[in-house]
Amino acid sequence: MNKWIAGARPKTLPAAIAPVAVGTALAGNNMDPLLALLALLVSLSLQIGVNYANDYSDGIKGTDDNRIGPMRLVATGAASAHHVKIAAYLALSSAAVFGLILSLQTTLWFIAIGALAIAAAWGYTGWKNPYGYFGFGELAVFVFFGLVATMGTYFAQTGTLTFDSLIVAIPMGSLSCALLAINNLRDRAADELVGKRTLAVRLGDSSARTAFIALLLLSHLSVIFLFKPWTLLTLLLIPMTYSLIKAMRSGAIGGALIPLLGRTGKLQLRFAILLSLGLLLS
Repeated sequence: MNKWIAGARPKTLPAAIAPVAVGTALAGNNMDPLLALLALLVSLSLQIGVNYANDYSDGIKGTDDNRIGPMRLVATGAASAHHVKIAAYLALSSAAVFGLILSLQTTLWFIAIGALAIAAAWGYTGWKNPYGYFGFGELAVFVFFGLVATMGTYFAQTGTLTFDSLIVAIPMGSLSCALLAINNLRDRAADELVGKRTLAVRLGDSSARTAFIALLLLSHLSVIFLFKPWTLLTLLLIPMTYSLIKAMRSGAIGGALIPLLGRTGKLQLRFAILLSLGLLLS
């Protein structure tokens, strides 16, 4: 069982939890615990599903053979490709079921959005021309784990979209992108060798590090445009953000970047907690 937990890549799960927490907090007096729970289950299932799907697709293509970082079930032989594929199907099917229930409680438009999200989860490294191999992974993460997850959670509980729901989605998407950016920077050399042209490969080492730093700064700057004093509680995380920026600028490569993944996940979760608290107090 431990290998399946490791294969689900727990350090990436804050990317699924954070946007739902923030979207629910923004809903304020209109928050609905059941709808929030359904949104969370959809988000978590999608995150786990895309992790297993990525493990399966990269594993059978051989692009994970010389990779460092979180355990790859297929590449290491810890589990068969068939079983990992089934795990991905089960997780994505769970997302579909929870999403359908959420849709029936709110709007049928969520069915179409959910179908796109599931297709994006599989298409990241799956199918004939995976978009993750052409540098569009961060864009998809920003859209689905930033805009869709945050604004969708808010809409499910309020029945409307606002400028504030867009603003709070920006740091959630940016920090989710930062998680992927670290992964891609860590694997940049290996990915380039196998023709996987992630954004880090396309940008090069120096520019990829600058992009990561820009994502962290954008997360802090966007909160200012909420014009809610209590949401500035997120500024308490500037020392943590600075330490990540300093570590990134130190030039760490390969395995030395692995601790930054966990620290960025913690930053996103703490950012979501403080932003949620600020929204509730406002």
